[in-house]
Formats: sequence, structure tokens, C-alpha cells
Amino acid sequence: MARVAIPDKQAVDAIPAIKKSIQIPLIADIHFHYQYALDAIKNGADGIRINPGNLAKNRIVEIVRAAKERQTVIRIGVNAGSLQKDLIAEYGGVTAEAMYASALRNIEIFEDMGFDLIKLSLKSSDVPMMIEAYRMIAAKTDYPLHLGVTEAGTLVDAAIKSALGIGTLLYEGVGDTIRVSVTGNPVLEIPIAYSILRALKIRKIGPEIIACPTCGRCQIDLLGLAETIEKALAGRKKYIKVALMGCVVNGPGEAADADIGIAGGRGFGMMFKKGVAYKKVEEKDFVPVLLEEIRSLDNEK
Repeated sequence: MARVAIPDKQAVDAIPAIKKSIQIPLIADIHFHYQYALDAIKNGADGIRINPGNLAKNRIVEIVRAAKERQTVIRIGVNAGSLQKDLIAEYGGVTAEAMYASALRNIEIFEDMGFDLIKLSLKSSDVPMMIEAYRMIAAKTDYPLHLGVTEAGTLVDAAIKSALGIGTLLYEGVGDTIRVSVTGNPVLEIPIAYSILRALKIRKIGPEIIACPTCGRCQIDLLGLAETIEKALAGRKKYIKVALMGCVVNGPGEAADADIGIAGGRGFGMMFKKGVAYKKVEEKDFVPVLLEEIRSLDNEK
């Protein structure tokens, strides 16, 4: 699915044209203006996301009524940064319990209107708070959960926070969809999300690169090799596990389950598949030979 921000009328008016150009569900992310939610539903959005902390109850009722008529899914997007003031006062600040209470309050509004096409998110930039809020709501309801650590920061922080927050919950069996939040180019969010899913063996997608930490035994430019191969395989969706090891002592054994890899020595390396060495290659040829072998593997499958 694709999500688009709807900050103004121009954005909401673009929904019909976007729908005609894609074959996947389109979600409209509504920030403050309830009218944009109504217009997004009218213009054919498959789902909308609203933040209950930014909308009055009577406006939420109007949105639910319109969504019910057109069977449009609504994600109740609770956010720690915009909780209702009465809940902040009741729970002594922004807490997991306050986020949980906000979600339950809005679920009740929706259900009282006979509407159950609901998805939930309880996002925070505070990883422990986010984890606890999702755990609480998962124990209470069976509605689908969209996981995310909001405002996670630039690339490294975003990857770490998302892996901890999203990864912990997924490992516990909590969550149905995920979104990684990165300050900057949103394209960078995709490989982090894929890496989380691969690491937990939830979904095998894209290249998984195994590389050792360049200890004293390393005798090749392992960092340069890893970066080059990673760049060459960027954007690939077909799963493959590639091992790039810095020495021939433990390399093949440590990456025995890799589809293909190289264990480097001084000026040369051994190519191996599933832990079995089969070809000696000069270091200058590591990249072209490895990429050619990967292409050959793809043709065999």
C-alpha cells in the first residue's frame, strides 16, 4: 500500500489521479482538517489515517459516518505528541497508559456507530513507551496494529530505534504492518524495514549481507567490498544471503548457510556456496565474479 500526506486541498484533489496510476491501496494521511478526511473518502481513498488528538469528537463522528457509507478503512493514529489534554492530566503526563486510553476512547466511538473497519497505531518517539502502549492495546483488542516509532531521527538512530521498537513487538507476535520513520529521504526507510523483517525471519526479501567485523585476521578491504556489493544489490527484492568474510580461517564455517560468499585471504579469496568452497579468486576480481555468480544463481532458480 501507499500512504500520501494530505496537508491541503491540492493534495486531496490529487487522489483520483493517483488512484488511476497505481494498483495498490491508497491511504490518505489526515493531519488536522476533518474536511480533508471527508474529501479523501469521497475521492476514493481506500483508507484514511486520522489523529484523534487533533480532531473534536463531533468531527470524528462525521468522518466515521462517511467512511461507513463507503466502507473506507480508518486508522486511529494515536500519537504521543498530540494526546488529548484531559488524558495527559488524568495520567500525569504523556504515558503508555494515556495512549492506550486514547485508543480505547476512539474505538468506543467507532463501535457505537457500528463501524469496525479499524486499524490502530500508538506511536511515540520514546521506544519503551511505544512498546508498552502496543502491548496493552494488543491484549485488549484484535484490531490490526500498525507499528512504528515516530520521529525516530536520522538514519542510524532511526534504524536502531525502529529495530528495537518494531522488532521487539514483531518478535512477540504483535503487529500487522510497519513503517520505519527516517528524517530525510523516505526511500531510506524501505531497506531498514526489510532488514527488520529479514532479521526476524518474518519475510525473506532483498539481499541479506553477512560481513565480519574486520578483526586482526582480516587481510582484504572488507569494508570497501561490502559497500560495493551492497550498492550493487540495492533495490533488489529477490531474497539472497551473501557472506563477505575477511579471512579463510573461519569464513566458510561462520557463513555456512549463505547462498554464496567470499572468504578473503592475502590478495585472494575462496568462493563458496552453502559453506562449500569451490573457486579461488584474486582480490581485484571479487566484485565482478561475485555479481556474476549471483546472476547465475538467479537463473538457476
